[in-house]
Amino acid sequence: QVQLVESGGGLVQAGGSLRLSCAASGRRFSSYVAGWFRQAPGKEREFVAAISGSGGTFYTDSVKGRFTISRDNAKNTVSLQMNVLKPEDTAVYYCAADDVQTIQVFLRKKPSAWGQGTRVTVSS
Repeated sequence: QVQLVESGGGLVQAGGSLRLSCAASGRRFSSYVAGWFRQAPGKEREFVAAISGSGGTFYTDSVKGRFTISRDNAKNTVSLQMNVLKPEDTAVYYCAADDVQTIQVFLRKKPSAWGQGTRVTVSS
């Protein structure tokens, strides 16, 4: 079981950028599918982006072209570069990972590992 720790959240003005990082423990993390979810105040947690062990990516429509997910398997990290941030991106962002083969399976089942969350606030 991997453990995940996020960092990089904060307060930014609309149109600005932030980079979130997720540090993972565990020797097999490089083969895990990893992703980011977010939960805005008063709303349910939603999927943002995912990346497979081989580097394939998938995004929710609202962040396509603005957010980029990446991973460094040598450092056991997954990052989320967020550009052109909007007030509606305000949320607690969670890193998640699971020992599954594809992003499709990752999205069908609840990931087994979660970080504690990092808060992102975008002011208008």
